[in-house]
Amino acid sequence: MLGLQSCLSTTLRKHPGLSFFSKFMACTPALDVSPPVHRNAFKKTIPILAAKVSASKTGSLLKSDIMKKSLMNLPKVRSVLRDPHDDLERLVLLNVSEDDALSPEVRNFLQEQSATLVVHNLELTYDYWTADEILHSILPEELCKGSPSGFAITGHLAHMNLNKEYLPYKHIIGQIKNPMIKTVVNKLDSIDTKYRFFKMELLAGEPNYVVEHHESNCRFTFDFTHVYWNSRLHTEHDRLVQLFRPTDVIADVFAGVGPFAIPAAKKGCAVLANDLNPESARYLSQNIVDNKVTSLVRASCEDGRDFIKKVIGRVRDHPFPTYTGPKLSKVQEKERRKLQLAESRPIAALGLVDPSTGENQSPRHTISHFVMNLPDSAIDFLDAFRGILSESEWDFGNYANMPMIHCHCFTRELHPDRAEADIIQRVESKLGHKLETEVTLHMVRSVAPNKDMYCISFRLPRDVAFAQ
Repeated sequence: MLGLQSCLSTTLRKHPGLSFFSKFMACTPALDVSPPVHRNAFKKTIPILAAKVSASKTGSLLKSDIMKKSLMNLPKVRSVLRDPHDDLERLVLLNVSEDDALSPEVRNFLQEQSATLVVHNLELTYDYWTADEILHSILPEELCKGSPSGFAITGHLAHMNLNKEYLPYKHIIGQIKNPMIKTVVNKLDSIDTKYRFFKMELLAGEPNYVVEHHESNCRFTFDFTHVYWNSRLHTEHDRLVQLFRPTDVIADVFAGVGPFAIPAAKKGCAVLANDLNPESARYLSQNIVDNKVTSLVRASCEDGRDFIKKVIGRVRDHPFPTYTGPKLSKVQEKERRKLQLAESRPIAALGLVDPSTGENQSPRHTISHFVMNLPDSAIDFLDAFRGILSESEWDFGNYANMPMIHCHCFTRELHPDRAEADIIQRVESKLGHKLETEVTLHMVRSVAPNKDMYCISFRLPRDVAFAQ
């Protein structure tokens, strides 16, 4: 084990001017890797020099070119402290422990400023060190280069994905966490084959897996052990929602707990959101209520293929109310009622639209976008779009423009051109038709050394939708 001295070594490499620390490192013992982590083992007291000056002269020392190389510049360490014995005096911390280490120019300048050199004990505690520095002090040297300090945070829970060589140290790694994190889990290799959520083990903290996560001004509650959620996809959630117009109707085939559906509804979109996992559907329904979009999101729990085949008819037979503008804030609503009562003026004349009205406008009964965020197998569901529209006059008239399909998928082709060719070939094979217009591919993220996640967006071919 490298011990605490590795923490200091890392700091010294970043701040070579602090080389005097090295003499305090030799006596630091290696740390025990058996949990729990003993935070006192990371406490270090280092005597350094400080220039004691009046508060009015502090700025002169900090701005001086002569002093620049002698001032303390450790991260997270304040370079100026109040003198504990005199409120009118300040201690300007220096990066040396002996006055002989100061240049003659620095000593002369300090004398001119009437500064007195005093010894100050710099206290570095567990909270000072970064996760990388702590891990380097407890892991074998050969494992330090790729130490797993990174993790995804969802609510109060941190989720790690440890490689096998780090598994013997998993419980102590789990303890090196932000104080705001209450639960640390490690993803296991096994995955639920039906509902596609990862199984996991508790590394540290409370066995509380029901989280409240905030994203895109929405609040999501769910059990992390029974649904799929990936906080690293928040930019993809935002990207797609930005493509939608507030007047659109969205069909979310694999909705999960609502990371696309609920932000879209907050924007004004009407959404039919579905998921096969009963737990996902249950939390989706809760999140619809919690985010106050019950009039705009309809949840279902069924196979994605059945949902695709039925959803056109559902929104046709039970349309959503028309979009009438952004929802009024409480202040706007109060002002609207106040002005209306005082002047008996119509709402529209005030420039404040009441979203509860719109009886004379057409309801929303056609789907504009399908979202298919199940990258492992979404392409396999595309054949369900064959024949989703009938040759009725209503369908012909109302679907002059075909819906856009946004289908997430994986590819092992790492070159963009080959990835595009691979994905398009697989999509066309399932549709049984060439992609014709408005085809775009967006690289979402790299999920493994030889595996990338993409989103292909395309206009549903008319011949596919009306196929017999």
